[in-house]
Amino acid sequence: MARHKVEICGVNTANIKVLSNEEMINLFKSYQSGNSLAKDELINGNLKLVLSILKKYNNRTDNLDDLFQVGCIGLIKAIDNFNLSHEVKFSTYAVPMILGEVKRYLRDNNSVRVARSIKDIAYKALKVKEDLTNKLNKEPTIGMIANELGLTELEVSNALDSMKDTVSMFEPIYNDGGDTIYLADQLEDKKNNMYDIDTKISLREAINKLKEKEKYIIMERYMVGKTQMELASEIGISQAQISRIEKSGLDNIKRLMR
Repeated sequence: MARHKVEICGVNTANIKVLSNEEMINLFKSYQSGNSLAKDELINGNLKLVLSILKKYNNRTDNLDDLFQVGCIGLIKAIDNFNLSHEVKFSTYAVPMILGEVKRYLRDNNSVRVARSIKDIAYKALKVKEDLTNKLNKEPTIGMIANELGLTELEVSNALDSMKDTVSMFEPIYNDGGDTIYLADQLEDKKNNMYDIDTKISLREAINKLKEKEKYIIMERYMVGKTQMELASEIGISQAQISRIEKSGLDNIKRLMR
């Protein structure tokens, strides 16, 4: 959050009170006994929790006031549903609820409009993904999710991709202290494609000659766009092993194309 900005929605952020754990417990007991004024104190005493979450999103919206209000909605929901018997800190319970409201707001107000039918598939896929993760103790594959929904993998994959945040072409993706590399630098210029048909055929043949695991990881990484961590979770091996297999596959492709 910008250092010079000290007022959001009329709230002076420099004067926000932070409650101690003992004060929080006493206020929750009072609120849950019917004292509505205690709720106001709980809200005001946890506004810095909302602000701390918004720090990572301060460049994602033109109106931080709106985002702050959305975060406060998540905070209020957390206060209304918190149970002292769970013996967890309120912040531990509240952060996911505040984050959920913020992410939902940003997703629904994305400048790229997504058809409602695709959004519905994405929401169902996320719910199935959560259920399967809890059941299997690992992240399910797109195929598993698609099977549960009775849809094709492509339909599920496209729906989930549609919910991802848009990224500026001028988003910096690497800086080693020298010149910054931007996303636009890595995009293919189809009008001036440097690869001729022979090179593309050679590449396809080289990939087909790879070991099955190397081929799968290369295709998933560079065609589907999965991260090494996603593949590690899917296959059941470490991220370091995925990295080694990927490097081996790339080295073999270079060797086969010489």
